[in-house]
Amino acid sequence: MTDVIVTNFNRNFTGVSATAAGVLRAQAQGLDVALCGYPLPGCPAPITLREARAASRTPSERFTIWHVRRNTEMRAALWARDVLRLPIKIVFTSAAQRRHSAFPRWLISRMDAVIATSVAAASFVPHIRAVVPHGVDTERFYPATNRAEAWLETEYPGRFGIATIGRIRPEKGTDRFVEAMLHLLPMQPEATALVIGRAGSADTAFLQGLKDQIVMAQLQDRILFPGEIAPEALPALMRGLGAVVQLPRYEGYGMAPLEGMASGVPFVASDAGAYRQFSGQGRAGLIVDLDLSEGVAETLSALMDDPARHAKMARAARADAETSFSVEAEADAINDVYDALWSEP
Repeated sequence: MTDVIVTNFNRNFTGVSATAAGVLRAQAQGLDVALCGYPLPGCPAPITLREARAASRTPSERFTIWHVRRNTEMRAALWARDVLRLPIKIVFTSAAQRRHSAFPRWLISRMDAVIATSVAAASFVPHIRAVVPHGVDTERFYPATNRAEAWLETEYPGRFGIATIGRIRPEKGTDRFVEAMLHLLPMQPEATALVIGRAGSADTAFLQGLKDQIVMAQLQDRILFPGEIAPEALPALMRGLGAVVQLPRYEGYGMAPLEGMASGVPFVASDAGAYRQFSGQGRAGLIVDLDLSEGVAETLSALMDDPARHAKMARAARADAETSFSVEAEADAINDVYDALWSEP
């Protein structure tokens, strides 16, 4: 009998995928957990939806829990529970900090339990059993012994890197990052900026517009678009960075600053997602008001020009990731929700 089936129906490796993978790896230490759908790094080979249904039919002392994180996954779980009448219960993790549209709201209303990743996210969904912040795998993401050498190993130019990570689109603030780098790089001649991620077909023109801006500024050799970085390669790249910069207009949660923190890399971010919670009031990261005249470039330049301050923030970032935002803590809190469901009549 399988205790928990974790679904991953998105072939692309997204932030949701990263959080699901981290939790699943931690849960596999104490539960019989299966992955259904597309593979996740470091996780057991996935089973098919048909196999997941078969595993949920096996008689046992306790029912199987399906843990879902996307609309398609909620639909599949509801079909299994309400149409096929399988003895399962469904747990949904919600990170969105805005009102869902009508159909997702209906799907969420049918869940047996909902876990929110923040207090703000909890205010938009029913059936909240717990508020459990996402955690980072501090064994995969850890600081470099020598940051300069770690950056050199990436084979990117310059003495250090500054990166933004995520889908290339207006909502994620990629244009804000590029604008900030156009101001920053003349002040920091040894820096290289990386836009890590890809643009969907609907955002091709947006991406081309950014590249045109960069060419006009003659910075095409210093603001680079490496595309998506494979999950197994990202930790090594992260260790070489000087800063992570995330400037979205909207973010549900946002894992990139946490991955940077675990790697001993401070962050600069807009006030979105859970970034303010991560920042520790400036200990590990800096929240910028994009309406102020002192912009992102000035904030970053001041940080990079003060090695003692940067080193202090790097140490605090790693410590906070270990003590307050570990994936083990997230997995333990999620397991508590499972236990509560299993203990109910």
